[in-house]
Amino acid sequence: MTLQAERQYRITAQDKDTFERDGYWISPKLINDEQIERLRQAHERVWSGQFDGDGEPMNPLYLSSNPDALRKFDNGWWINDEVRNVVTDPLIGQLCADLLDTDEIRLWHDQVIYKPGVGDKATESGNVGWHQDYAYWQCSDTPDMITVWIALQDTDLTNGGMMTILGSHKWGMIPDSNSFFNQDMVQLKQKYSGGRDWIEEPCILKAGQASFHHGLTFHGSGPNMTNDPRLSVVAHVMKGGTGYRAGIQRHDNIRLLGPRPVNGQAFANDYFPVLFKR
Repeated sequence: MTLQAERQYRITAQDKDTFERDGYWISPKLINDEQIERLRQAHERVWSGQFDGDGEPMNPLYLSSNPDALRKFDNGWWINDEVRNVVTDPLIGQLCADLLDTDEIRLWHDQVIYKPGVGDKATESGNVGWHQDYAYWQCSDTPDMITVWIALQDTDLTNGGMMTILGSHKWGMIPDSNSFFNQDMVQLKQKYSGGRDWIEEPCILKAGQASFHHGLTFHGSGPNMTNDPRLSVVAHVMKGGTGYRAGIQRHDNIRLLGPRPVNGQAFANDYFPVLFKR
């Protein structure tokens, strides 16, 4: 299949069955090598504080004094053109719309994620704890959201690739699963498995491929045991019409609804751009 053909890719019945059964699906290569290289350069620009346009980041850029710590920056699309191009890509929107059986997909927010390579150093600094994304997004009125994790290099467990827990999206919302920054993977497994089948599956990706996982799918990742950083750009998306649930949880996106948000108000302004609409 040529790259151009892959750009025209449409979700098949088998793809949808896989997503509904496992809670995630891996795409073909969606971006070409030139775009991958531009996005890798975008990483360098973001982390050095070089911003495109006149916008300001939602939150100040923060770099830990620990060189082995994971770096994560939300809403990179506000301040970097290459990130904006990929996280608002209509193709990504259409794939998500088909996986969720909906007519419209909007961006919830994006993330630019950098996992340093630590080689053979014994450290948990780069771990991402087992968690459910929706645990952070309960101010939205549906968990039917998708995270699109785009690899900017070949990615497997050696360089800290993501692992999912098969079928865990069917468990519903598990209390206190907002544990992205808890790096004790063993303790978290004991906490969340609750006698359920805990089947870990690595997301093995070639550069330019993406994993699409449901907002309730448990996932996490271990250390990057190479000497090179693991780079990714992530689009978190929602169905059109997704509304605000008042009084449930604080989240930065609530402020983007205006000074007096009301229960049921749709996340449907310029901060939440439409990726795809039938």
